[in-house]
Amino acid sequence: MTLGDHLEDLRRRVILALIGVVPILIIALLFGKSLLALLIGPLREQLRQANQPSGLLATGPFETFAVYLQISMIATVIVGSPWLLYHLWKFVEPGLYTNERSFVHILVPLSSILTLTSAAFLYYVVLPVILAFFINFGTQLGHDTTPIVPLEPGIVLPQAPVLQGDPPNPKPGQFWVNTNTMQMRTAVPLRDGTLAVIGSELVAGAGITQQYRVSEYIKTVLSLALAFGVGFQTPVVVLLLGWAGIVERETLAKYRRYAIAISVVAGAILTPADPLSMMLLAIPLYVLFELGMLLLIVFPPKINPGREPDGDADDDPDPDPDSEPGPDSDPEPESESDPEFEKHYSPDDLLDKSRRAHDPNDYDTPPRAEESDSLGDDPEGS
Repeated sequence: MTLGDHLEDLRRRVILALIGVVPILIIALLFGKSLLALLIGPLREQLRQANQPSGLLATGPFETFAVYLQISMIATVIVGSPWLLYHLWKFVEPGLYTNERSFVHILVPLSSILTLTSAAFLYYVVLPVILAFFINFGTQLGHDTTPIVPLEPGIVLPQAPVLQGDPPNPKPGQFWVNTNTMQMRTAVPLRDGTLAVIGSELVAGAGITQQYRVSEYIKTVLSLALAFGVGFQTPVVVLLLGWAGIVERETLAKYRRYAIAISVVAGAILTPADPLSMMLLAIPLYVLFELGMLLLIVFPPKINPGREPDGDADDDPDPDPDSEPGPDSDPEPESESDPEFEKHYSPDDLLDKSRRAHDPNDYDTPPRAEESDSLGDDPEGS
């Protein structure tokens, strides 16, 4: 396949890949609000448990919409990744050898499973632990004890009903406390005659009130997702190193201490600068390192020792050195050592014969005069 054919195939694959993800993008835009609500769910839950306002802030008119588009695009890439990887595979497949194709058939499903596992681990384990730690840490700073004073004679405190949700069909002006949303809610009639329920956030006495911008929170979540997604590919890296013959499993087993140190350093680099998130990534990294060594036992390096070219691989295999030459192959040059020739002719004649034997263009060159004269003299008298 020529370079032009490769470029044409690449153009066709890119167009098909982009056309295939357009419907996914449309669906992601339709469900973008639900995806955003899903991502901010762990934060709002931890804020409620800390008796803090559970609403997020948007300090710019386009901030929420920009985050909505960002989430939709990322969801499109994640959901459409099988389609994108398929066309990438079809483009590079003709240039791969048989054993390289076998590697891809194992590594691609393994990498996909590890990526999904990293996302689930981040959402259900890491985010709740990290958010609870930092939210409670902030609320405990500078916390003052509120003094208790006696009531003056004749003062009666108003009482609002405390509910775990909103009451059915509230009347205008009625108010209550919703412990589910930690809000003081009131039924307020609007100008168009409809009735709306408006809430006001309730904040427990704290030194620092925890309120976050939606863009900063989503940026943090995506950074953690990228870090965990990369870190969870450790078994894939270990398998590749073992299959390529760069390292052996026995060698990796001897350097477990270094693997622990590398996991801690990677956790410190890939996560925010706090020890909790660092350890939450470093521990799974080392576990995945051990999983990679276990997979080297299940899938040993000699999975396909031969390199048989397939498809449009450009490199031809090396010829067999023990094979016999074909009918069109050049014959091996005859030995330059001829006892009879060396017996009757001078060293200059031997040197000239050697030169003509190595220069095929000199075969038709007439012999020198000295050689002709020497050939005319027959030392044997024949």
